[in-house]
Amino acid sequence: RVHEENVIFDTPQGGLAKHGQLLRIRTETLEGGGKSRKARPKPRVVLTFKRPVPRPAASDGKGFFAGPHKLREEIEMEVTDAATLAAIFEGLGLAGWFRYEKYRTTFRLPASLAWARGLLIELDETPIGTYVELEGPAGAIDRAAAELGYSKRDYVLKNYLTLYVEECRRKGVEPVHMLFS
Repeated sequence: RVHEENVIFDTPQGGLAKHGQLLRIRTETLEGGGKSRKARPKPRVVLTFKRPVPRPAASDGKGFFAGPHKLREEIEMEVTDAATLAAIFEGLGLAGWFRYEKYRTTFRLPASLAWARGLLIELDETPIGTYVELEGPAGAIDRAAAELGYSKRDYVLKNYLTLYVEECRRKGVEPVHMLFS
């Protein structure tokens, strides 16, 4: 189980989001690992850039939905210092405008299941609820969802920001950041 602290960066005008893009710094801390500082693993910091997969006949104008699946190119790299990278982004005129936390547990099905190759089943515990994310080839997603008792009608393609804003509206509170405390 990994605790994730995520910060989404964008221009003041939301230029990245308007193009279906996302720039994120994520700090991952493995839960547990002992009580002493020496026994705890060092957090992992990951820079992620997501953008729509180019599709000429995209019905949404942004190109990242194909039927019940969300298609995004994801470019990631590990970095050593989240604060320094955030300062660089801010120096370039980007702002960290949304922070969110979650606990993620990742599962892989046995390699003997050929249909499940490349599939990740991720259980996300967030301040607004628990979600199952299936990541991988569309056929594997559909089969795993069916094995778990879900149909394509159950798929949620919204991101955590959208889900959080909807939850805040439902509760009548102003959305700020999706944090546990």
